[in-house]
Amino acid sequence: MEYPEKSLRVLHIPEPDLEFGFRQETTHPKDGLHLYGPHKRPKRSKEIRLGVIGTTKGIEHFREWSKKIRGIISIPPRGIRDKEDRLHLATFPGLEEALSITFSDDALVVHTIPEDAIEKSTLIINHHEAVSKTAGLYANKANSHLANDERVVDVWLLVIPEIIFERCRPQSKRAGLSLVPGDFKKKQKARVDMPLLAGVIDDSAEDVFDDVPDFHRHIKASFLGIAPTQLLRETTLAPEKFLNAKGYPIRRTQDQATTAWNLATGLYYKTQSSPPWRLANIREGVCYIGLVFKDLPNDKNKHACCAAQMFLREGDGVVFRGANGPWKTSDYEHHLTRKEAANLIKMVLDTYSEAHGAPNELFIHGRTKFNDEEWFAFESAVPKETNIVGVRITTTKGESKLFRDGDYPVLRGTALVLDERNALLWSTGYIPQLDTYIGPETPNPLSVTILRSKEGRLPSIDKVLEDILGLTKINYNSCNFNDGMPVTVRFANMVGDILTMGSAKSAGKQPFKFYI
Repeated sequence: MEYPEKSLRVLHIPEPDLEFGFRQETTHPKDGLHLYGPHKRPKRSKEIRLGVIGTTKGIEHFREWSKKIRGIISIPPRGIRDKEDRLHLATFPGLEEALSITFSDDALVVHTIPEDAIEKSTLIINHHEAVSKTAGLYANKANSHLANDERVVDVWLLVIPEIIFERCRPQSKRAGLSLVPGDFKKKQKARVDMPLLAGVIDDSAEDVFDDVPDFHRHIKASFLGIAPTQLLRETTLAPEKFLNAKGYPIRRTQDQATTAWNLATGLYYKTQSSPPWRLANIREGVCYIGLVFKDLPNDKNKHACCAAQMFLREGDGVVFRGANGPWKTSDYEHHLTRKEAANLIKMVLDTYSEAHGAPNELFIHGRTKFNDEEWFAFESAVPKETNIVGVRITTTKGESKLFRDGDYPVLRGTALVLDERNALLWSTGYIPQLDTYIGPETPNPLSVTILRSKEGRLPSIDKVLEDILGLTKINYNSCNFNDGMPVTVRFANMVGDILTMGSAKSAGKQPFKFYI
């Protein structure tokens, strides 16, 4: 990146405040939930309806964990290398005390999957088939419940044994395992037990090969029409039960208090009508969109899926699926036709307008630039009074560094303004409230560029940076102080991954909570 010759302006954006119960504000989700409870806190605690699917052992681990999360979970004792004040850690006060929700063990909807069924499906010689059938063991239980049981489930908790994590990912190594034959051969699509006679081969199941062999993506796609899900590894729930030969846990996990904070926040978000907190000072009438493009796996025509993620001041989001098509124009660029670009924005605006009327400002965040055809379509789709602004947000790889007091990481929120359209924003860095920088190396900034705006109505680069920093604080799948990326682009790859799966084709408009 070439910098202008004139002096560059450095500014620091104050940490965005979050709003919690009783309209109280603070910057840390854990502080706000502990002190004031969730935003729109109910007068009485709400009982959530949970469904649990797993092996017998997995369900036992969940029941033990469910007792813990309804009580106090302290942070671990201070280690030799720890500071006196580990402000990035916080004791978990209990599910009801922090989030005003609870659940009854007696009301749990429980479905058990035999361990040998998972063992057999994960060992199928064709990896695509193995992953698809393993995910189907969980999805079939939920679908059967939906068809035959009147009990409502707000969120399905899927307890995952380690063999699924080890064997059902795209790069899983299954060498040395005793693989078993399934319906398909190892590499060919032709069914093993079917005669190759024209007109009698049933290839309806062969769309399994159009998907990536990834258990997480299969599960999320399969449950889009059922209910939100939360995947829980058995080793996360009970790390002390899975030890190696030397008596140490087989995998390193977060401390139990942090795990409880994250899982409890996810449970609240996925079961309630509004998120646990919202940004306190974002302007009214502003809508943020994150554009998503993802190449379809194994597609002969090299088509891609497009989608839009909409986020409002309240923090909650909606995902809109656009059309599949030849959107990829280069190795790193995707562009929609005028028709599809207008249709995608219209879907977003129709939903926004139903509750809020026409927005004053519509920001489109993406990783690529917009061509003329796309942009003219976007402008034509919005009302005259709405200013539409295109912003490109990308990560950098260390070509730009700033330091504080010589060689210390800069403060989070530091920005280097290059001109009225371009800036570098350090969305990670030293956080005084936590007295630490949580990261492995010197933080790299985000590159932010205001690409276009309606009729040249260019917003202030300072305001755009403030908005982006605020959007790093509304990841409701965890209870962290912040993320490094704004939510509009943070989950773009995950949403795209799920929408490219065959079982997700019917998902036209879906709450964001289904994808995380």
